[in-house]
Amino acid sequence: MPDRFDLVVVVDWSAANGATSARNRSNSIWIGAHGIQTSEAHFRTRATAESHLQSQIERTIAEGRRALIGFDFAFGYPNGFAKRLTGLAAAKAVWEWLAGQIKDDAMNHNNRFDLANQINAGFGGQGPFWSHPVGRSYAHLPTRKARIDFAAVGLAERRAVDRVVPAAKSVWMLSNPGAVGSQTLLGLPMIHRLSQIAGVAVWPFDQADAPVVLAEVYPSLLGKAVEAEVRHSGDEKDRAQVRLLARALCTLGQRSQLSPLFQLPDAASAQEEGWILGAGHAADLVMGLQ
Repeated sequence: MPDRFDLVVVVDWSAANGATSARNRSNSIWIGAHGIQTSEAHFRTRATAESHLQSQIERTIAEGRRALIGFDFAFGYPNGFAKRLTGLAAAKAVWEWLAGQIKDDAMNHNNRFDLANQINAGFGGQGPFWSHPVGRSYAHLPTRKARIDFAAVGLAERRAVDRVVPAAKSVWMLSNPGAVGSQTLLGLPMIHRLSQIAGVAVWPFDQADAPVVLAEVYPSLLGKAVEAEVRHSGDEKDRAQVRLLARALCTLGQRSQLSPLFQLPDAASAQEEGWILGAGHAADLVMGLQ
């Protein structure tokens, strides 16, 4: 049952281009855990964070325990994207395709903007991806969303779950604060690799009954609690939010109140677009902190 996890881990992913400095912890990857262990740690590169997560997964399985690991980026794109990109209407096909196309070295240097430009070119030239750093120029990657006609591209701007969580950013936005699009392009290859480990399931594409379950999360569902925690502790926001969300999910599981968060309003659509664990259940998550 989804309620029975020994450990809950929440990952605040980063799309930093280049390894962050030892002091720049606000732009690092933060990983918080609650359950059989309680900790927060930051990682300067995606490679070291992925290695840590792989070790955690393998240890969990070897010890006969269960873990839920949440990542704060999208696990899927609006319906239609997967089939046009890969020929298959399945999120997992996109993960595998990106794993073969994204170049992301040990120091966080990557090709995400070039790849997005390439994808846009194949989709007609302008969109669905948009925004890039100032000073760069791409023939098929516009700087502003206003230049994209999503109806003409034939794709929605937002996923079904984004209508339940209106504050969530568009998966197509690659630059500027809160640009989940870059985190997604650089995170999904990792999800593909982790999903190949025996005993790992990725919800909602798989049943949440495996020893280790990976899921998309949105820490801002605890926005007010995170703000209060930052004021009280003085910690970075990213550190505070992985701490609180891991605690809330773990506590709900201990109370046998986690299963409702795994229920889907549209399971068919979620097989391509994914779903945020806890969407529509912000009040429940807050109760998990009490």
